[in-house]
Amino acid sequence: MATDTIHIPGIDTPVSRVALGTWAIGGWMWGGPDDDNAVRTIHRALDEGISLIDTAPVYGFGHSEEVVGRALAEKPNKAVVATKLGLNWKDEKPFRDSTPARIRKEVEDSLRRLRVETIDLEQIHWPDDKTPIEDAARELQKLHQEGKIRALGVSNFSPRQMDIFREVAPLSTIQPPFNLFERTIEKDILPYAKKHDAVVLAYGALCRGLLTGKMNSETTFPKSDLRSADPKFQSPNFANYLAAVDGFKKLADARGKSVMAFAVRWVLDQGPVIALWGARKPEQVSGINDAFGWSLTDDEKKAVDDILARHVPNAIDPTFMAPPERD
Repeated sequence: MATDTIHIPGIDTPVSRVALGTWAIGGWMWGGPDDDNAVRTIHRALDEGISLIDTAPVYGFGHSEEVVGRALAEKPNKAVVATKLGLNWKDEKPFRDSTPARIRKEVEDSLRRLRVETIDLEQIHWPDDKTPIEDAARELQKLHQEGKIRALGVSNFSPRQMDIFREVAPLSTIQPPFNLFERTIEKDILPYAKKHDAVVLAYGALCRGLLTGKMNSETTFPKSDLRSADPKFQSPNFANYLAAVDGFKKLADARGKSVMAFAVRWVLDQGPVIALWGARKPEQVSGINDAFGWSLTDDEKKAVDDILARHVPNAIDPTFMAPPERD
């Protein structure tokens, strides 16, 4: 199995450069859970050579972590598990909360739900402007020293916020949105990761299914699906994005690859990056290995930029996903 791997500082075992993303498995904002199918999906990903699973408490308010814990208990292996913290919720409405007390509680809850003694990678999900970053980092460093966490990361942080974090604790990973359509991190986050030897976990590598090539102009989303609030999936933007996907598909076809594998390979070619491949059904994991063992040519990279300039000259960032600060 031609799985590309990368080393995350603080974790002894190299991990696959495609990780399984489990937001949809939690059910919340994705039309509800399907646990048996989710467990089969995780097992299928492991069979395909995926050795990193990324989850978070807010994905189904603990449910995704519980399903991941169940799946790994049913099929013991050496998978590395990344989770997150720093969000709280009331009536299924998340808000940011990185207070030290909340951090410690979330770690204990995640250990229980995941059925592990140590969390491989713990990440602050979103910066909390009402809690000093150094306070959050200091609590995470304590938990690391207690042996409850192996490596630390952040998600959706700016370079300045990461500088503050790094003054207190080591930073192994950075998790921002990154895909063919959402490329803001090329300006600052990606250079920062390279400079400071951090690994980027690119979430939304398939842009919430847009880059699977399985959507068309008739595709719709219920209100329970977060894509119903994503302007990319609304008219007239949706047609422009679909036209770009058609262009990418032609490039992929010429390579004998799926558009999914092409999109993920583009992400992997940008630097020290792990692409998160979200799935909730076993068949959605099919084709992961097609992203390994090759790279885009310079001509293909230029063709990608030309397609984007033609169809999506003003890309839309996924700011709609940002949770509010706490009251």
